[in-house]
Amino acid sequence: MQETRIRIRWRDMDAYGHVNNGVYLTYLEECRDTWAQKLLGSAEGSWDFVLAHVGIDYRNQLTQADGEVLVRCRLASFGRSSVRTHEEIRKADGTIAAEAEAVVVPRDPDADRSRPLSERERELLKAELDRGAEER
Repeated sequence: MQETRIRIRWRDMDAYGHVNNGVYLTYLEECRDTWAQKLLGSAEGSWDFVLAHVGIDYRNQLTQADGEVLVRCRLASFGRSSVRTHEEIRKADGTIAAEAEAVVVPRDPDADRSRPLSERERELLKAELDRGAEER
């Protein structure tokens, strides 16, 4: 699991004085990208992937007074050519601000299209699932 602390910036606010809904996706992306590079970048250098799907449930508003958030990303499952994550944003007091699921697919930069996961990537993902099961 990846945990990333992100400071809420003034520019994240909307006209109503709370963090704009689109900024939640940016917070999630920052954590997800770090998670993917730490886990799968070790397979062959920088891991090239694209976001295929994201679903988000907004649970509680965030304001600048919240100061910072803790964003978590963990592997939920993987298939032949996709990786599903579970992600969440929490306030400093532990209150869940948002929960999300994302699907990312590895990308072949030369062909500019998706590709199946390599055997090494599958091994790394399997080990991550096993670690996650032990932590729960």
